[in-house]
Amino acid sequence: MSKNSSPESGNSPNHLKNEKSPYLLQHADNPVDWYPWGDEAFKKAKDENKPIFLSIGYSTCHWCHVMARESFQDPEIGDLMNQVFIPVKVDREERPDIDSIYMTVCQMITGSGGWPLTIIMTPDLKPFFAGTYFPKDTGPRGTGLRDLILNVHDLWENKREDLLKSAEDLTLSLQQISQGSQGKSGKELDEEIIKQTYHALLENFDKEYAGFGTYQKFPTPHHLLFLLRHWKHADEDESLTMVEKTLEAMRNGGIYDHVGFGFHRYTVDRQWIIPHFEKMLYDQALLVVAYTEAYQATGKIKLRETAEEVLEYLLRDMKSPEGGFYSAEDADSEGEEGKFYLWTWSEIIQLLGQEEGGIFSEIHSVSENGNFKDEATGKKTGKNILHKSQTWDELSIKLEMSPEQLWWKTESARETLFQAREGRVHPHKDDKLLTDWNGLVIVALSLAGRVFGREDYLLAAAEAVNFIMTRLHHQGRLRHRWRDGEAAVEGNLDDYAYLIWGLLELYQATFHSEYLKTALKLNQTLLEHFWDPDNGGFYFTPDYAQEILVRQKEAYDTALPSGNSVMMMNLEKLYMITEDIQIREISNGLERYFSPIIGQSPSAFTMFLSAIILKMGPSFEISITGERDSADTKVMIDILQKEYLPNCMLILRSSDDVLINQIIGSSESKPMINNKATAYVCGNGTCHAPVNTPEELINLLK
Repeated sequence: MSKNSSPESGNSPNHLKNEKSPYLLQHADNPVDWYPWGDEAFKKAKDENKPIFLSIGYSTCHWCHVMARESFQDPEIGDLMNQVFIPVKVDREERPDIDSIYMTVCQMITGSGGWPLTIIMTPDLKPFFAGTYFPKDTGPRGTGLRDLILNVHDLWENKREDLLKSAEDLTLSLQQISQGSQGKSGKELDEEIIKQTYHALLENFDKEYAGFGTYQKFPTPHHLLFLLRHWKHADEDESLTMVEKTLEAMRNGGIYDHVGFGFHRYTVDRQWIIPHFEKMLYDQALLVVAYTEAYQATGKIKLRETAEEVLEYLLRDMKSPEGGFYSAEDADSEGEEGKFYLWTWSEIIQLLGQEEGGIFSEIHSVSENGNFKDEATGKKTGKNILHKSQTWDELSIKLEMSPEQLWWKTESARETLFQAREGRVHPHKDDKLLTDWNGLVIVALSLAGRVFGREDYLLAAAEAVNFIMTRLHHQGRLRHRWRDGEAAVEGNLDDYAYLIWGLLELYQATFHSEYLKTALKLNQTLLEHFWDPDNGGFYFTPDYAQEILVRQKEAYDTALPSGNSVMMMNLEKLYMITEDIQIREISNGLERYFSPIIGQSPSAFTMFLSAIILKMGPSFEISITGERDSADTKVMIDILQKEYLPNCMLILRSSDDVLINQIIGSSESKPMINNKATAYVCGNGTCHAPVNTPEELINLLK
């Protein structure tokens, strides 16, 4: 299979053939006459008086592939769908605005959601049916797609008024949910909500295997970032313990790629062993942030190593020639989930030899019978997913080697397996570049670059910013997607929020004030086109975008932190350094708007509550006045970069940087003392006496 070959290929092309999305192109040869989302499809539905069959997925989605192979490639199903519906395909990653609306509908109707997302709606886009995966034929796995099509056709022909009324009622409910009942009446969030969130996470923590929940395990890095801040804020050691145990369990589990690095999307078991194998760019970025911050908090080298390994994977396999980062890698290769990542015992022995292979197998829980079970049947396949079930100390005693010897043998074996695996058929790579997910990678590279002293990470972050600002930014506005030379889709809240976050991190890593200036300009665009001045909250879509069913405002976190949550954090940081009263008023309005809904289920809003911890303080702007290249300035900055200071913003005032004074005001009141780099620490209405030795600065912060 070539790089862009399609697991869903069929015969003659449909209306998707000229699209750029890899997911849509996977379906361009289906016998289903798919249309992309747009006026052509909607007009055809109205002209022919047919309902629209909306199918939403993404190119690396395992169950999307299954439904495609079983149904959308089938000529009989294709013919039926073409007769009854106007079929429309949407890439959820390319159009998260559409996906979010109809996923909410699915959750309203069925109580759950997922991909592939199946929606049936009227020609004016009002939904009356929702579900996820459907097999071709009715059986043990549920209602079949064939029967679903025939049933909907019968209802549309004979009970259309009922369907139309259902669609109107659903749309009205959706609009009410989207508008929310919050408004400006909400109150400020207090310490009690932080305690409630901590106790909810503690109660949901899996004490045996770490992580949260007792069935499937998702990384949920925003939970970990909240717990790290709670540990710092409340001096609660159990918060840090939950973070450390979870990060260790993930690093040792099958969710981690022990040969080529990077994390798979989630595991289907409590133990973190059996993953769904797709690798998402956003997971890598957010987990690098979590491992890096945990390293700052604990100094444990394994946390740093994991962050660096994940970034090695991103820079090696996911970086585009333009400087941005690709979206994802598939779970499947050669039509089989996980085939690229699994090993038989005999393969390992053949590649490494009996002795080395035996040691590697002991370390990574490899057995002759295999440890990997087929998800559908529960039977062992004879293949192994690599994971670690013993500590280095236990293995060292068992194998009679020092930990250092063990590490070298493991690394040598890993390199051999990696080179062998490179010869396999690789999973499909979704090579579109998304502004929001690249923003998260910029956060990760910038944070890791400054904490670990890695200039290569900072260079890669700068290249990613340059890519976005030259290819995906025009006349002050962002675009969401780049692929094959084309920028498309108006930027959404997440695009702006994540990129501003990345720019703030990159500024603190490099002290190039142009990044701060760009962050403030993007923030202004958000305020002008996304902010609701009447009620508060940021809409997901701008006021100049194509009209859709509803404009949503969301603050709850999914696999990704919400744009409103990230903006709450951004606004607090921007206020700390600019003292712009408008920014503080917007931050207060955001808090008031969402506080009623956050109070109902606080652990669903951990990223927002991380921002509330920052707002509660104590939080500080640390301004260093000194020459950029002088030794005393570098020493002071290096010490600050290594400390875990989540409630601080770092500013450098250097004589070669005129722009910083334009952004945050004159530096005349904060001069160098004794001709040495001098730190000014201000926050919570107080400025401390300036200090100009690293020891004095650390003592002051502590």
